[in-house]
Amino acid sequence: MKKQRPVHLNLLTIRQPAAAISSILHRASGVIMLFAVVLLVWALAVSLQSAEGFNTVYELFSGWFAKFIAWGILTALAYHLLAGIRHMVMDMGYWEERDSGRISAISVFVLAIILSILAGVWLW
Repeated sequence: MKKQRPVHLNLLTIRQPAAAISSILHRASGVIMLFAVVLLVWALAVSLQSAEGFNTVYELFSGWFAKFIAWGILTALAYHLLAGIRHMVMDMGYWEERDSGRISAISVFVLAIILSILAGVWLW
């Protein structure tokens, strides 16, 4: 008996629906925020130790690379918040159909892009 299984499944060729991409990005933004919390708690601890520590953190976070990292953190936070609200609404029984789920996922993408642009303008 020969089994006809795929030998190689290329995940990049599979077209995921918008709701699946939204869910995957929601998890990824949560992981990004977990690492961001570690960085931000470290910066808070160092800045509260002394005036010298505060100046060190201030100098570290004043550069363009630090602003880029902060922009990424704010973008992940905004997306995670929007997708979390979407998931809570779905838990209440709304937007569970295919069309409404797709529309809500796309609207989360659009709102996250708008908030990301606003965060970039605010930081720079």
